[in-house]
Amino acid sequence: MDFLVGTFYSPALFTLRFNAPSSLEIVKRSEACGGHSWLALSKDHKFLYTTVWADPAKVASYKINDDRSATFMNSKPIKAMSGYVVASDTHLYTAGGPTGEVFAINADGSLGELVQELNFREGSGKDDGKTGEVAHGDFGGLRHGSHSVDFSPDGKSLYIADIGHNCVWSYSVDVSAASTGKPPLTLGMKWIASRSNDGPRHTWPHPNGKYLYSLQEHSSMVDVLSVAEDGTTLELVGGASIIPADKDPKDYWADEVRLSRPVKGSPRYLYASTRGLEKSCKGYVAAYRLTAEGLIDGDAIDIYETATSGGIANAVEPAPDSVEKPDVEYMALTDSAEGYVFVLGFDGKKLYEAARTQLVDDEGKTLAAATAVWL
Repeated sequence: MDFLVGTFYSPALFTLRFNAPSSLEIVKRSEACGGHSWLALSKDHKFLYTTVWADPAKVASYKINDDRSATFMNSKPIKAMSGYVVASDTHLYTAGGPTGEVFAINADGSLGELVQELNFREGSGKDDGKTGEVAHGDFGGLRHGSHSVDFSPDGKSLYIADIGHNCVWSYSVDVSAASTGKPPLTLGMKWIASRSNDGPRHTWPHPNGKYLYSLQEHSSMVDVLSVAEDGTTLELVGGASIIPADKDPKDYWADEVRLSRPVKGSPRYLYASTRGLEKSCKGYVAAYRLTAEGLIDGDAIDIYETATSGGIANAVEPAPDSVEKPDVEYMALTDSAEGYVFVLGFDGKKLYEAARTQLVDDEGKTLAAATAVWL
């Protein structure tokens, strides 16, 4: 099983190969146009879309080659550093800090014209999120603004988690916008998080479309939101902690929420990760059992302490399949602190490290691993 990993600061993309149960190696290194904090594949896996941590901020497109390397196609400027991108068949959506953008996707997979801009600032036009000095930096407003963008399973709704405004923005998506030329997004709702210190960072939908999982960066909680039939009305119906009961959320900042691979059409588990704010404070990955409908079934099955703090990563990305051991789930885990890329295994009871490697440059300097996508 192959997957791609980007870095936060270096112009390189890495192709890694995991052979279950314990082999992980770097098989390709592709030249990139900058550091890529987030990666997203097209539905057919022929193209890769990325954030670009550069000045000025950009988003970029790549072609995935037969040998699993990536070739740069083009980039487009955006108003503020992006935290996340996601692609439909016709458009690329991005959000970061105070703003977001929608770009058309050309027939060859490259990025086309800007078709819509989003503004998450309110009142006087100044960012009304809480700003100031924070550990690891502000990343152009990402620590105090919008951070992610994801579709509902049917592609008719879109959700943007906003740390600074302590909310999740929901939008309806006009799937005919590519032919009509109209802006595809219409605001549906601003769902305010249940705790004043939550800070929604990322969301992820259940494949039945009835639930949306919201990861809270500041409180290290993962909440379950019900999604009404309109696709945009959200309501809190459950939640769980990502960190052990004896730990203080102030020492952590949660990172990622994802579902396990579907079994008989439905995922069995929910995974969530958090990072340690200080280098000496290790992060965690938690696994929860889900009901058939998609609710969290009790406390975490296991909370795994990661090898490092995770730096500004500790992002988990479950593998789509497991041929060697069908009863074991695998997931990539990226670490920016020491440049490690891990594969974790989960047997339904315990999370464990299955394999690891380290990203380094030609001089042996470690590179800050960002996020992964499975090819």
